[in-house]
Amino acid sequence: MNLKKYIATIPDFPQEGVMFRDITPLMADGAAFSEATNLFTEFAKKVGADVIVGPESRGFIFGCPVATNLEIGFVPVRKPGKLPRETVSFKYDLEYGSNELHIHKDSIKPGQKVLIIDDLLATGGTVDATVRLVQEIGAEVVGCAFLIELSDLRGRDKLNNIEIYTILDY
Repeated sequence: MNLKKYIATIPDFPQEGVMFRDITPLMADGAAFSEATNLFTEFAKKVGADVIVGPESRGFIFGCPVATNLEIGFVPVRKPGKLPRETVSFKYDLEYGSNELHIHKDSIKPGQKVLIIDDLLATGGTVDATVRLVQEIGAEVVGCAFLIELSDLRGRDKLNNIEIYTILDY
């Protein structure tokens, strides 16, 4: 199935010069969404994932069905103030400002094999922060999987020695 035909390209959104890749048409089509989920599931099996981790919020959309398919757990990574129990956090810089991500401290056991799933790999800031959170807990990141990679932004350069899987490349 050609999943690129389910990605809408919106020029100059959210600002002039940006080509926004809108994944909502893919999510709205049951067969296309199922195909993407199945591709992620196969990669999760390949890397031997014990748990799926997904950054807010589109990592939830793709990560949860994969975890369900494999009958393993899903762990959310959220922005500050969204998780009720003790968390581990990581602050990182963006092009204009900074961000912070949190994960429940007890959500992953040390030594577990983690696959991080998200919709987009661009500059790599969010996934790098997610990797660091997982590693701080003592788990092993066995892979990162993305629906779309914007390869010219070189986000994969931040993911040294981690296997990366992308379904679509722009």
